[in-house]
Amino acid sequence: MPDPAAPPIPRATYRLQFRAGFGFDDAAALAPCLARLGVSHVYASPFLKARSGSAHGYDIVDHNRLSPELGGEAAFRRMAEAFRANRLGLVLDFVPNHMGVGGAENPWWLDVLEWGPDSDHAGWFDIDWDPERRHLAGKLLVPLLGDHYGAVLEAGQLALRFDPEAGSFAVWAYGTHKLPVCPLHYARVLGDAHPALERIGDAFAGLPAWRPYVARRARELQAELAALARDHAGVREAVEAAVARLNGEPGRLDTWRGLDALIRDQHWRVAHFRVAADDINYRRFFNVNELAGLRMELPELFERTHRLVFDLLRDGTLDGLRIDHVDGLLDPKGYLMRLRARAPRPFYLVVEKILAHDEPLREDWPVEGTTGYEFANLVLGLLVDPAGEEGFTRCHAEFTGTARPFDAVVRESKLHVMRSEMAGELDALARDAARVARQNPRTADFTHAVLRRALREVVARFAVYRTYVDGAAAPAEADRRGIGRAVAQARQAGTGVDPGAFDFLHRLLTTDLVAQPRSGYSRHAVVRCAMRVQQYSGPVMAKGLEDTAFYRYTRFVALNEVGGHPDRFGVPLAEFHAANAERARRWPHAMLGTSTHDTKRGEDARARLAVLSEMPGEWARQVGAWSRTLRARRGDADRAAPPDRNDEYLLYQLLLGAWPAELTGLPALPEPGAVRAFAGRVEGAMVKSVREAKVRSDWASPDAAYEDAVRAFVRDALDTSRPDAFLDAFLPFQARVARLGVRNSLAQTALKLTVPGVPDIYQGAELWDLSLVDPDNRRPVDHALRARLLDEVSSALARDRRAALARMLDAWQDGRIKLAVIATLLAFRRGRPALFAQGGYQALGAEGRKADHLCSFLRRHGEDALLVAAARFPARLAADPDWAGTRIVWPRDAAPAATRWRDLLTGRTIEAGDGGLQAAAILDDLSVAALVPDRPAR
Repeated sequence: MPDPAAPPIPRATYRLQFRAGFGFDDAAALAPCLARLGVSHVYASPFLKARSGSAHGYDIVDHNRLSPELGGEAAFRRMAEAFRANRLGLVLDFVPNHMGVGGAENPWWLDVLEWGPDSDHAGWFDIDWDPERRHLAGKLLVPLLGDHYGAVLEAGQLALRFDPEAGSFAVWAYGTHKLPVCPLHYARVLGDAHPALERIGDAFAGLPAWRPYVARRARELQAELAALARDHAGVREAVEAAVARLNGEPGRLDTWRGLDALIRDQHWRVAHFRVAADDINYRRFFNVNELAGLRMELPELFERTHRLVFDLLRDGTLDGLRIDHVDGLLDPKGYLMRLRARAPRPFYLVVEKILAHDEPLREDWPVEGTTGYEFANLVLGLLVDPAGEEGFTRCHAEFTGTARPFDAVVRESKLHVMRSEMAGELDALARDAARVARQNPRTADFTHAVLRRALREVVARFAVYRTYVDGAAAPAEADRRGIGRAVAQARQAGTGVDPGAFDFLHRLLTTDLVAQPRSGYSRHAVVRCAMRVQQYSGPVMAKGLEDTAFYRYTRFVALNEVGGHPDRFGVPLAEFHAANAERARRWPHAMLGTSTHDTKRGEDARARLAVLSEMPGEWARQVGAWSRTLRARRGDADRAAPPDRNDEYLLYQLLLGAWPAELTGLPALPEPGAVRAFAGRVEGAMVKSVREAKVRSDWASPDAAYEDAVRAFVRDALDTSRPDAFLDAFLPFQARVARLGVRNSLAQTALKLTVPGVPDIYQGAELWDLSLVDPDNRRPVDHALRARLLDEVSSALARDRRAALARMLDAWQDGRIKLAVIATLLAFRRGRPALFAQGGYQALGAEGRKADHLCSFLRRHGEDALLVAAARFPARLAADPDWAGTRIVWPRDAAPAATRWRDLLTGRTIEAGDGGLQAAAILDDLSVAALVPDRPAR
C-alpha cells in the first residue's frame, strides 16, 4: 500500500499554459486525451487571479482567488472533477516572489500607494522608504509613464477622478493606472464651496487624531461621502466641480498646477518608466516595473498568500507545487521548510532553480528536485558532436568578425545591466554596505561610491546565480568558494578600486564581519545586507546571461538555453551517465523538462540544430553562400547595411532550427501564405533578440530604423513571390538537416522518458516543437489534432507496430513518429511505476568502431528491467550507416537481465550473445530502442 506520509509522485506531467482563450473548461475537455497519452498529472501555469488580460499568469494580484478570466470557481471545480474522473493529478506553478502592480487590481499595492509607510501592507513589499535620494523619502516610485511627467501631465493623461461607489479620490494615468490620493488630503480637493463638503473635508483633515485607527476612520468617512454624493444631487455636483477645478486643460501646463501640487504631496511619485533604472526603490522581478517583490520571509504574509493553495492541497485538488523563481526569495531554504511544515499534507515539490555548471542543488532543501533546465541542456549536449567545436568557432569568428570568449561576454553583459536597468538596486545595496562600513572605524572611509564600484565588479564575476548565506549558521563551503572566487577575480581586474574595499565586501558577504562577538558591526545589518546582495546577484545573472549574453554570443545557439553553457560544446557520454546516476541517488523525482514557457527554442529545434555540430565545414560554406546571395540581391556587396553580421548569423540558425516540419521536403516552394506566417514569427524573434542583446537596439530606446531593416531582411529572404536563389539553396540543406534532426529528437524524447526523474511534456510538444522564444512558444495549441493523431497512432501500432513506425518515420513531418514513441513509453511507465520511481541506473558500455555513437543504460527494480539504447551523431551515421562490429557490452560484474529482449517501440525480439547486444540488431529501424526481457508468460 502507498505510504500515506509520502508525497504523491507524478509518473509524468503535461504542462498547460492557461490564458484568456484557454481556461479551466478547456483544460477539463483535454482530460480524457491526456489520460490516454499516459501522463499522471497536469502541470498548470499560474491560475490564481492575475492582472486583467495577463498572457501568462505570473502577475498575480490576489493569491487567494482563482482567475475569473479562466472561468472562476465553478469552472475550476469542473476541471478538477474531470481530472479526478480520468485519474489525473494537478501540480500548480506557484508564484511567491512577486505580485503584479500597476493598473487598479492589486488591493495591497493600492493601499500602500494611498497610505505610504503607514499602510498595513507597506512591509509586505520590499520597499525602501529611506533612500539616499531625499525627494523619495517616504514615497514609492511609480515608473509607469511613457513620457516625462510634465509632458504627460500637460497632455491631460494624468487626471483626478472621484469614485462615487467608494467615496474616494485617485489620480488615473492613461485612464488605466490608479494612484490613490491619501485621505489626509481630501480637504484640499473638496474645498469649502458646499457646506457638506466643507464639514466632511474638515473631518478628513482631522484624521491624525484617530491614530492608530486612521485608516479605519478614513473608510467610514469615505462611505459617508459616497452616501452624500449618491443621495444629494447638489453634493454630487459640488464634488464634480471640485475635481474639475484641479484638472486642467490639455495642452496648457499652467492649468494643471493644482493637480501637480496635490500629486507632489502623495506617498507616490509617478514618473517616466526610464527613471526606474536610477531611482527604483522597491524590489522588482528582474527589471520589470509591473512586478513588485514580496517579503515572503514574513510569517503573516506567508500565511495570507498560501491560504487558497493550502486549501487545494488539503482537499486533494492539488498534489504538488512548482515554486517559481525560488532564487528571488530572501531565504529560499527557510521558505521551503516553512512550506513543508505548514502544508496540510505531504505534496510533490520542485523548484525553478537554474544551476551553474558543477553546482549541485542544495541537499538541505526539502524538495524533490528542480524543474529540469539542467536536464534539457544535459541531453542536448549529449547530441552535440564535440569534434565540431573548432570548426564552429572559426566559422563564427570569420563571419561575424568577433572572437570574444563567452565568459568575457557574460561579464560585460552583467556590468551593462548593473550600469543601466538595474543601477538603482545596486545603488541601494552600496548605500547599505556603506552604512555598515561606517559602524567601525577600520572601515568607515569606504564610501558609497567606492563600494558601489567594488560591489559591481564582484557581482559581475559570480559563477553562480546566487549564494545562500542566511546568518543562521556558518556559510556553506560552496558559498565561501563562490564568494571568494568572485572577490579575487574582481580584485585582479585592475579597476582602481581600493583593495581594502574588496576585503571588506568579502567579510560582509560571508558575514565574517560578525563572526566574533563585539565586532563593532550590527549583526542584523550585516546579515540583511549580505542576503540582499544575494537577491540581487540572481536577477543580474539572469538578465546579463540569459537576456543579454545569449543574444550577443551566437556561435551555436542550440547551446544558448536557460541553464545552458554555450562555451561547453557537447557533453561527454560518461558525464551524461554520471549525472543520471547522481539524480537516481539524490533526486529521483526531479522534473525532466526539454521545453518550457521560458526556453529560448523548442526542444526539436535544438535537436535539429545539434546536427550542425557534425558538419561545421558545410555549415560555414552554406552560411557564406546564403549571405552573399541575400546581400547581392539587396545591393549590399560590401555587407555594410543592417542587420549586422552577428544578427545575420543568428538569423540563419533560427531559420534552420524553426523551419516548419510541414513545409519541409516539398517538391516545390511552399505555399506563400504559410511562409509569410513563418516569416512573421521569425521577425518577432529577431526583433526581440536584437533588443535583448542591447547592442543595436533595446527595450527602453528601440532603434526603429535598425529593427525595420532586420524585418525587411527576413521578409526579403523568405519572399516566395519572385525567383529566390536564397530559398533554392536553403531548402535542400534544411530538408537534409531536418530529417537527420528527427533522429536526434527521438533519442532526446526517449531518454527523457526513461532516465531517472519525472518527465514533463510541454503543451503541444507530443508533436514537433520548433518554437522560437516567447511569446512564440506560447502560441495556441491544436489539441483536437493531437487527440485525433493519438487515436490513429494507437490503432496503427496495435495492428503492426514495426510497419506502422516505418511509415511514420517515412512521413515524419506530421509528428506521429514522436507521438508514437511518447505514447509507447508512457504506457510502459504506467505499467511499471516502481521501476521508474525506485529503479537504479546503470551505464552500459559499448565496443566497436562506432562505440561513441551509442548511449545505453539499464534500469532495474526487482524483476523488472529496461535497457535503453540511443544513437548519437546522425549525420556521421548517415555517411557511414554500417554498425557491423559495434555492440553494447554487459558489465563484467553483473549477470545479464535476459538473453532475449523485446523492443517496446518496434515489437522486435533480439537475441543477446557473447555478453552483449549487436547495435545493428537494435537500431536498424529507429535511432532509439527500449528493450525489456522477453520472458514466457506465466
